[in-house]
Amino acid sequence: MQSVFSSPNPILFGPGSAELTGEKLKGLGCTKVLVVYDPGIRDAGIADKIVGIIEAAGIEVVRFDRVEADPPDWMVEEAGALGVREQVDGVVGLGGGSSLDTAKGAKLLLTNPPPISQYFGREGVVTRPSKPLVVIPTTAGTGSETTPGGVITDTKKGIKTNIAGVGCRIDLGIVDPELTVGLPPAVTAATGMDALCHAVESYTSALSNSFAEITAREAIRLVGKYLVRAYENGSDMEAREGMMLASTLGGMSMSGPLCHLAHDIGKTLGAKFHVPHGNGCASCLPQVLEAVAEAVPERVRYVAECLGAEIPAGASAGEIGAAARATVQALMKRIELPNLRSFGLRKEEILAVVPEGVEMMQQGLTRLFGRGTSPVPATRERVTDIVSRAYDEN
Repeated sequence: MQSVFSSPNPILFGPGSAELTGEKLKGLGCTKVLVVYDPGIRDAGIADKIVGIIEAAGIEVVRFDRVEADPPDWMVEEAGALGVREQVDGVVGLGGGSSLDTAKGAKLLLTNPPPISQYFGREGVVTRPSKPLVVIPTTAGTGSETTPGGVITDTKKGIKTNIAGVGCRIDLGIVDPELTVGLPPAVTAATGMDALCHAVESYTSALSNSFAEITAREAIRLVGKYLVRAYENGSDMEAREGMMLASTLGGMSMSGPLCHLAHDIGKTLGAKFHVPHGNGCASCLPQVLEAVAEAVPERVRYVAECLGAEIPAGASAGEIGAAARATVQALMKRIELPNLRSFGLRKEEILAVVPEGVEMMQQGLTRLFGRGTSPVPATRERVTDIVSRAYDEN
């Protein structure tokens, strides 16, 4: 079976690497840049630090500090319009996945006219090249610094969808673990589980390939080694660096295989109920692993063992799946990850939209690639069972 791996953009990785932001922007020919971030990054003082570094290099800065979670299309258009109005020649995305995806959309709109909705879709959307984009993640989870597109909320349809192509291509990712030291434990937990989901889903995807296997396996191992440490001691720089590497590798692993059931569920929960992305994707991961073990038992075994499970050599697919479910549930409890009930949602209202949403996403992938990414059929009945059990058990 043929599969695709898209080599990621250049990455500058390591503690203190953010200090080189201004120098790298100058190297890209930038003289005036739009810096995109959310109010939390502003209040934490991270935005002022990065803006100071950029301005010290002689580069003028225009700030867009109104990023919202699950970035809505209208907000991305506001960011892009500000960049056009101010005639910037570069964009910097600073923060979590929502900020980085907003920056990608803003870059696209510098040279491609609005509305952003005309560029939604994975394939067949033509965009013109745009100004340089540098992204600086401040959470260890999104992996967006390595992915060739972004996720935007289509507010008219009430769904999360994709932008991609040369119009929003990243020119450089700067990954500095020191920027994650001040993250609250709850954010460390949610974003760390997002990184785990990226790696697990690409590794178990029906479209997985040898490139993805290398990056995903290492990302899974790193999460198993460092997530709890980073959660329990946010100043543990070895753990912070390990989780940042896991996040970046997890992002790389998605190139080609993409994600499947856990992310499809999470994207629907985010669009319909504004459940934070990492929490939404992780909410059903134990049951997703148990479900896909029937198709890829040895891959599920690897995931479970990296997270601390001890599984006998002759275990059946069902036994491997059950062990994986229990192991991930234990991890979620240890890092106090909220379950679906914690968001005040009733099971009935979740089941009214999520199974249909997942089925539609997998059908869309089938139209593009000839099959979906889920290693087991993503029927409404199966997804209903996964979500219902997750609601009751996790």
